[in-house]
Amino acid sequence: MRKNPKRTEPPAVRCAIYTRKSTSEGLDQDFNSLDAQREAAEAYIASQQGAGWVCLPDRYDDGGFTGANIDRPALTRLLVDIEAGKIDAVVVYKVDRLSR
Repeated sequence: MRKNPKRTEPPAVRCAIYTRKSTSEGLDQDFNSLDAQREAAEAYIASQQGAGWVCLPDRYDDGGFTGANIDRPALTRLLVDIEAGKIDAVVVYKVDRLSR
């Protein structure tokens, strides 16, 4: 009789999503650019579920902040959480959302 090999789950990869829009124009809409970026990132993380990727609930959204400097509140919180070991991966819609 053959034994069924035990399946081992991949270790969880805790993913944070960072979104940014350089102007505050349109951010008051029910569904705005930050929401669209987050939705795309969530879909990508879901596509990697087999590799253990999980989306963290914390939001790191910088609306109305330029990418030309790193003086952004959500980015600062994100970096602190990375340093604290709370995050394994950061997902962005496009790399220019992090920096210019």
